[in-house]
Amino acid sequence: MLYWLIAVFHLVVMSAAVLHALICKRDHRAALGWMGVIIIFPIAGPLLYFLFGINRVRTKAKSFTGRRIPALHFGYERSTRTDRPFHEPLLGHMPHPHLAEVGGRATRHPLIKSSHVTALYNGEAFFPRLIGALDDAENLAFVSSYLFAANGVAREVIDALCRAAERGVDTRVMIDGVGALYSFRRALRPLRRAGVKVALFAPPQLLPPTLDINLRNHRKIAVIDNRVGFFGGINVDHRHMVEAEDNRHPTEDVHFQARGPVVSALHELFGRDWHMVTGTEVPPPTPPEPSGNTRCRVIDDGPDDTLNHLAMTLNGVFAAARKRITIMMPYFLPSADMIAMLQAAVLRGVQVSVVLPERSNLPYVDWASRNMLWELVLWDVAVYYKPAPFAHTKLVIVDDHYVLAGSANLDARSLRLNFELGVEVFDDELALELQAHVQRAIAVSTPVTLESLDGRPLWQRIRDAAFWLFSSYL
Repeated sequence: MLYWLIAVFHLVVMSAAVLHALICKRDHRAALGWMGVIIIFPIAGPLLYFLFGINRVRTKAKSFTGRRIPALHFGYERSTRTDRPFHEPLLGHMPHPHLAEVGGRATRHPLIKSSHVTALYNGEAFFPRLIGALDDAENLAFVSSYLFAANGVAREVIDALCRAAERGVDTRVMIDGVGALYSFRRALRPLRRAGVKVALFAPPQLLPPTLDINLRNHRKIAVIDNRVGFFGGINVDHRHMVEAEDNRHPTEDVHFQARGPVVSALHELFGRDWHMVTGTEVPPPTPPEPSGNTRCRVIDDGPDDTLNHLAMTLNGVFAAARKRITIMMPYFLPSADMIAMLQAAVLRGVQVSVVLPERSNLPYVDWASRNMLWELVLWDVAVYYKPAPFAHTKLVIVDDHYVLAGSANLDARSLRLNFELGVEVFDDELALELQAHVQRAIAVSTPVTLESLDGRPLWQRIRDAAFWLFSSYL
């Protein structure tokens, strides 16, 4: 009798889970995969789908007042704003229109003109600028990071945030709930004690149980007084101090400092995340003064109404490239569509280069990535393995005019599960500077060849292929 009750229960739950996956999944491969898990594994399959397969993000963006919606959506409106003079029309007067129109159409975000963006290499360049800006803060200081350590230079950032809060500055810090566990949440107590408002994004918990552990906020944003902003791939973590003698795991990266109107867009995106987590709003940004001739577009991407903004933009830009595509990524598991775009670019005569770390901090991602590289190498995409220190840099450079930087990796976790930030930068001088940075990395790197891939021992090929099967969740 018990057997039949279990069988009937599984049949009912399985049917409901299969129908949910069939109707709600936006990717047919994900739907088919989850349906297989649900059917093959009695009880456990539906339970796994319930815990990890359902997107439970309940974004609160739509609940913002009319004042906030245009600001948070950077031009999502179908008509162009006329009360924000630093926003250009969506499709008019663009530099390099074959590249600029792609992001505008994919995201409905306009280009933002009159800004200035500076590349900051590693923590040695970034953290002194961040700490100095925090010490100069007069009105507000917002910082968002996936990881937030409490030792080394991270402690100096904590101290600067505390000093700002003690001066009466509106100081807010957002840390991803899972990322905070890497440092055992040691940064939280001193920040809160000093009066810093701290929010954790979807922290894991047992009661009530957390059901959205797969969906993380991976953005790295800092905004001070709407005067200066920072974005890129550097966490508040001592490992990014590459030259520090006490750093056992040096991690290279490129972060960016921004001035001008683009800082307002970073401010607005932080505010969107803050409202999503806390239900409260941040003070609206004040339009900053023009600061240069660089044009930017801020791209917010996540498992909500912004899903696929980055993936669509990247695929479109790869399709529009005319001369060169340069990619530097720590984790590289592109979709089949993106692989096809890179292959097609080579067929058009575009030079495509991909620089990956010889060894990242996630070996299983390296294994899965190695399993698919032959699809690129076979079609003359130049792939390189850069030796240590670990390059955490996330850069896409196209035609020496276009830079896409931010927090996203080229993998399913970043492009479908995480909340990520990308910033398109149209600045020829910056693009050439970053291109030279990547070329210096290529000069010390090892080319990946079909012979090296085919020459792996059988056990490595089996291991790599096995982890590649789980690419969507790595």
